[in-house]
Amino acid sequence: MSEPGLRLVFITGASSGIGQALALRYHQAGYRLALVARRVEAIEAWAKELGLSPDRYTVYGADVADTDSIVAAAQACIARQGLPDVVIANAGISIGIDSAQREDIDAMAHVFATNNIGLAASFHPFISAMRLRGSGSLVGIASVAGIRGLPGHAAYCASKAAVISYCEALRGELRATGVQVITIAPGYVDTPLTRKNRYPMPFLMPAAAFADQAFKSITAGDSYRVIPWQMGVVSRLMRLIPNVLWDRILARQPRKHRGA
Repeated sequence: MSEPGLRLVFITGASSGIGQALALRYHQAGYRLALVARRVEAIEAWAKELGLSPDRYTVYGADVADTDSIVAAAQACIARQGLPDVVIANAGISIGIDSAQREDIDAMAHVFATNNIGLAASFHPFISAMRLRGSGSLVGIASVAGIRGLPGHAAYCASKAAVISYCEALRGELRATGVQVITIAPGYVDTPLTRKNRYPMPFLMPAAAFADQAFKSITAGDSYRVIPWQMGVVSRLMRLIPNVLWDRILARQPRKHRGA
């Protein structure tokens, strides 16, 4: 059992990218870590490389696209480490699709199973206990890509739009319970996921810088935050652009490649 006096954060998709950066930032802030990913060995290797004390973290193997798997990991966390103070549903995937191709509909279903059902399943085991305790933060990692649709990005954009709406709905449901629901919408963050992109990525930021800003927003209890702030300005403008103008802008943008 880890030290019970330290606050606890539960992070999915912790084996790389944003999840790994958030894990390090919370560790630096003195939290105990409950780290979830399919690739347990990658987290263990990372923790060993950084010299993290085994008393400060526990790794749970789970696939958020498998509801029973992530629920079991969450229940194991509660039994072993206690009820988290912060739950970050970070695990997500991006697959370029063409809806004219039959196999891409299955790819889209996989994106939704991971990015949406997986997010809800990650929150599910903690909600009742947090409500009873009267405190806790449930954090959904969305994306600026959820604000407007992008060519070839239909699955990812739709899934991240759903994350934004789901978290907003859940925030209303948990109003006045003491449980916060927070939406973090990253712009472009330098991770293995974004390195596959074959188009310009304005305001690209290091994962560590993103994690620091996200940590501050979550700690402050911001209900919705776009990071970095420049993308926040862009996102507000994106909402205001008429469809006819947006379509002209998209006509000049490269399409995300299938499967990438």
